[in-house]
Amino acid sequence: MKTLGLTGGIGMGKSTATRFLRERGAPVVDTDELARQLVEPGQPALAEIQTVFGRNLVAPDGQLRRDELAQIVFADPAARKKLEAILHPRIQECWLAQIETWRREDRPLAVAVIPLLFETKAEAHFAKTVCVACSAAQQRHRLLERGWTPEQIRHRIAAQMPVEEKIARSDFVIWTEGDLQNHAQQIDRILAGLNR
Repeated sequence: MKTLGLTGGIGMGKSTATRFLRERGAPVVDTDELARQLVEPGQPALAEIQTVFGRNLVAPDGQLRRDELAQIVFADPAARKKLEAILHPRIQECWLAQIETWRREDRPLAVAVIPLLFETKAEAHFAKTVCVACSAAQQRHRLLERGWTPEQIRHRIAAQMPVEEKIARSDFVIWTEGDLQNHAQQIDRILAGLNR
């Protein structure tokens, strides 16, 4: 089984790449989805977040107040490290277990989407890595379109490894400034290359 780790900066097109991979039949585990599942009501990680960051971060319906937590952790690197200590080991355990399941099912390929792939030193688990990227101007434009403030954008980008470094460390790069067809064609070329 070939294993592919997919990363990239925020707002650079990872979700679109994930959709194209799934459309082509690739089994994909997305760590952002895992992170959301791990903080559902009743999950141990949510209880730990409450203990560390305060009970007021959980709404009356039991849901995590994500925006409020994001404001705390992206403005304070020490707080972010505390949150990562709660979530990252659990997230890694989940995606490794999923890849192992696919290995036992004799799947030819397994993909894990990990925004902090290099930051968490997860690249050792993959035969190949791919970085989804665009220019800083395009990234900023996309995040502003999502309704983010310039300050939120600055904090989020500062919390990740510079995309230039991710590109340099990756085996493949998908450049997402063209149209969707161009994005899809780059994925097709990577998948064809993996099958050689």
